[in-house]
Amino acid sequence: MAKFNRSHATGALSAVKSRPAPTARTHEGAPGYQRDTKSELFLLAITNMVGEQTFYEGAGERDARFRTLVGEVALADVDWLTRMVGWLRDGAGMRSASVVAAAEGVMSRLCGELSGGNRQLVNAALRRADEPGELLAYWYSRYGRALPQPVKRGVADAARRLYTERSLIKYDTGAFRFGDVLELTHPRPDTPAQGDLFRHAIDRRHGRDAEIPASLTTLRARAELLALPEGERAALLRRPEAERVLAAAGMTWESLAGWLGGPLTADFWERVIPSMGYFALLRNLRNFDRAGVSDRVAEQVAARLADPARVARSRVLPMRYLAAYRAAESLRWSWPLQRALDASLGHVPALPGRTLVLVDRSGSMFFSTMSERSTLTYADAAAVFGAALALRADAADLVEFGTTHAPVEFRRGESALKVVERFGDLGGTETAAAVRAHYRGHDRVVIVTDEQAWAGHGGAEPTAAVPERVPVYTWNLAGYRYGHGPSGSGTRHTFGGLSDAAFSMIPLVEAGIAADWPF
Repeated sequence: MAKFNRSHATGALSAVKSRPAPTARTHEGAPGYQRDTKSELFLLAITNMVGEQTFYEGAGERDARFRTLVGEVALADVDWLTRMVGWLRDGAGMRSASVVAAAEGVMSRLCGELSGGNRQLVNAALRRADEPGELLAYWYSRYGRALPQPVKRGVADAARRLYTERSLIKYDTGAFRFGDVLELTHPRPDTPAQGDLFRHAIDRRHGRDAEIPASLTTLRARAELLALPEGERAALLRRPEAERVLAAAGMTWESLAGWLGGPLTADFWERVIPSMGYFALLRNLRNFDRAGVSDRVAEQVAARLADPARVARSRVLPMRYLAAYRAAESLRWSWPLQRALDASLGHVPALPGRTLVLVDRSGSMFFSTMSERSTLTYADAAAVFGAALALRADAADLVEFGTTHAPVEFRRGESALKVVERFGDLGGTETAAAVRAHYRGHDRVVIVTDEQAWAGHGGAEPTAAVPERVPVYTWNLAGYRYGHGPSGSGTRHTFGGLSDAAFSMIPLVEAGIAADWPF
């Protein structure tokens, strides 16, 4: 969903470094450890939904901190920032944060009269065909209509790479349409057919697209389909060639629903399901059940959802499966969703020895949803990742903590979806007390949290109860400024993000291999 271009307007790192001693306070008054600029930016970037508040930071405050950090890093190391932005978009799936980082980085460098790398920074953030318009919409909202050359060229590079007939069908929306982007940035087409597409997109923007060039076969097939009389449209779905005709016209399920103009029946879904993408299937399980899709077709959907190769290609975040599991009304989706979630957690290692996993269930973890369209919270993400790590480990103790703390029971072979249901809401953030109560000579400790520990009983640093020789891994889910303990040296490490990729760093660290930035 566009965040800026509207008509009205995996991450892993142990490279996060902090000062060895506290210099401030967390939002709840415990000793706070300040990170270096790149570390603070990275943790914020991989958790920043842009324009959305968290428990301790308003949206404006959080976005301003992000822009400031981007500007500082852009001046100091644009190559690092470009790599981070590209990884942030591709590896971590953070669309809005990537767009903002690219735009603000370029503006900071232009103000500092620094050239070189600006065009590449813009291009690195744009991976889907609606994103060139998204970046221009953000730029106009912040800096007005004057487009610097690096912005024009970076957006033009992306448009040439991303604009196709099918992307025009799906993404030509918002205040900045394809035609607007093309007229503002003037990309040179790679082929004569793309040249026809660019001219047609501009004509379409200005309402003079009645004639579609012969080279644009998908758009022509779509126009023929849209011209079919309304009374004949439902009958088309029952014809043997329906799937081929719909696919040739680039019809998505959304566009088909509008085209039919009637209820979405089982017949409708059974015709479009074969051409639906993975995420579209995941989002529509409830709709399939309400329409009465047959068990035969449901089995096909289930097989696609649970296929490990499809899970990997989809790059769907693990929490999406939890959301689908909660939304589905039929038990027939439970097993495939469990298998899909387990497959999506493929980076979670089977850690040897004994592992203590502590999951933050304080009030701040429940306050913020993962995005404006989601019902999932940081508490949900923490429970998914903590459960997955415990289930994979050779021997693990899984603990939830807040004002109080308690073990969470599980057994080997269970799905993380089942274990997540056993977590509760425990109020405050007595991290240090939970560590002291449950550490019993474990080989490692993993704390999944927003790091905003209470001052608690004496305000002890949460990892102080663990011997220095034992590694402690903090997984930060919220990206606040100050951490609850030291990081980046010795046996204290910080990870972050909303994918399972962070866990893959733990075996590297313990094998003595440097685990640097993931890009």
